[in-house]
Amino acid sequence: MLRRLHPDQPASFAFTPANQAWAEAQITKYPEGRQASAIIPLLWRAQEQEGWLTRPAIEHIADMLGMAYIRALEVATFYFMFQLQPVGSVAHFQVCGTLSCMICGAEKLIEVCKAKIAPRAHMLSADGKFSWEEVECLGACSNAPMVQIGKDYYEDLTAENFAQLIDDLAAGKVPTAGPQNGRFASEPLGGATTLTDFTGEAQNGSVALATRHGDTIKRIDGTEVPLLTPWQDKPAKASKRKVTAKTIKDHEPKPALSTPVDETGVSKQEAQATKKGNPKPAAKGAKAADAQPQMLKAPKGKADDLKKLKGVGPKLEGVLNDLGVFHFWQVAAWTDDDVVWVDERLKFKGRIERDGWIEQAKILAEGGETEFSKRAK
Repeated sequence: MLRRLHPDQPASFAFTPANQAWAEAQITKYPEGRQASAIIPLLWRAQEQEGWLTRPAIEHIADMLGMAYIRALEVATFYFMFQLQPVGSVAHFQVCGTLSCMICGAEKLIEVCKAKIAPRAHMLSADGKFSWEEVECLGACSNAPMVQIGKDYYEDLTAENFAQLIDDLAAGKVPTAGPQNGRFASEPLGGATTLTDFTGEAQNGSVALATRHGDTIKRIDGTEVPLLTPWQDKPAKASKRKVTAKTIKDHEPKPALSTPVDETGVSKQEAQATKKGNPKPAAKGAKAADAQPQMLKAPKGKADDLKKLKGVGPKLEGVLNDLGVFHFWQVAAWTDDDVVWVDERLKFKGRIERDGWIEQAKILAEGGETEFSKRAK
């Protein structure tokens, strides 16, 4: 399905101060150069704040993470959980239309949406308060038919109680989430057949939590819960590996790839490599450097199974063989300059250092085994 940004976009976007602090805390989960890994939680928080994802929001988050705009747009347009058009200011209804819900009356719920909200999915109601869409299975089949509103499920619906639920929301009320027919959770409609002596809470845990917070349809501004960053200020776990100057160097954080540092378009990683004395990778079409690792026209004896290196599949093994790499001892002998040379000729750049080929190859070349090579058997 083609997903495009809405034609009407706001001029700008900004997180609330609390959401901004939350977003910055999320970024600290990831090492330097891997901040782009926070893209989904940050996009989701922007949507929770605004109700939908605007282009300024996507670009603002891309700037925070040092990503090219197109990369952030690729994520936002790929996942259907991101709303790319305005939604109702009070609530957006996601009606499950998959098998169990459809059999149990989802079509009647959709007719209610068309009558009380808008004739088509993703259209705003006349007062701008509501919008709706049909979605794939939401995993509450035993309580079909159901609708997700905001963060919570409203289950065991009928056309009548769903219409009343919409009226209550329009009147400013926050209906109780969960089953709407008196069920505690997803026990049989005829009553529980096990745990019949249970005398616990009147509501199940999810419903009780939603009721206590009263935030089922509330936009999130970041002040709802404490800003927790338990991963910060914790000592690193002791490694069983022997730490040497080389292993420290090999695992130094890599700067972000996408942000140019000057008008020539040189990326941060290229700039850092040059600063450390490594040559800048050759541009596409440029003449390759004379220096290159030791390559062979044919294997010496039987070629090693390079697929025992983590990150090397049949395709990459073929590329390495075409370059003249057939043995673990060749990979084990690579210098930093050799890595740059080989990396420029691979279609999956960065994998040599990321997956630790050289360290693995040294072990395998001596007849040892790595955890990955054991599994690869």
